[in-house]
Amino acid sequence: MTSIGILGAGRVGSNLANKLSAAGHHVTLGGRTAEDITDRPAGIAPPIAFTDQRTTARTADIVINATPGHSSLERLTELSAELSGKILVDVSNATRDAADGLPGDLCYPGSSLAEKLQANLPDTQVVKTLNTMLFMVMTAPESLATPPTVYVSGNDENAKSAVTGLLNDLGWQPAWIEDLGDIGTARATEAMILVVPHILRRHGLKPFAVSLSR
Repeated sequence: MTSIGILGAGRVGSNLANKLSAAGHHVTLGGRTAEDITDRPAGIAPPIAFTDQRTTARTADIVINATPGHSSLERLTELSAELSGKILVDVSNATRDAADGLPGDLCYPGSSLAEKLQANLPDTQVVKTLNTMLFMVMTAPESLATPPTVYVSGNDENAKSAVTGLLNDLGWQPAWIEDLGDIGTARATEAMILVVPHILRRHGLKPFAVSLSR
């Protein structure tokens, strides 16, 4: 059993927390501030713990970033001491919203949130994954009619292996997991978010993943 901390108690974080807890992991869900954690999120029940993000990062072995991507870099850099020596799984996309509230432009063109996080957190092993799909597919990849792809980027092979184990627990079969290489490859998968708003405008919030077909 792994101790997993999830930063961000929205739909993405709560969805991951429930599935990983059901798989037998000790999961702590972190709200933004101590004041924000007075009310446990709907659908999040014990044994999932609920506390602030600093405590969550400090007490977990693996930390998942499910905070809004446009503010993740500043927020997580402030937790550098708590994240030192940890694996940080980054599932967020850093974008600026278009007029309709959907992703418009990338915050870090020519780079990526994952690369920025790795540069700012040199004592943390950052692994990028699960950012190329709607949140419900993260924990139910088998629900799609076509086998989906989940991409993995990171500098440390042991960290990527540990994250691959978590992906298996979330229902991802080995054949669906594509290791792209080092953290620099995350800029390619983060750029994939630019196709998502166009799909959502045409088809609505229907589950899908940006996948590789062979």
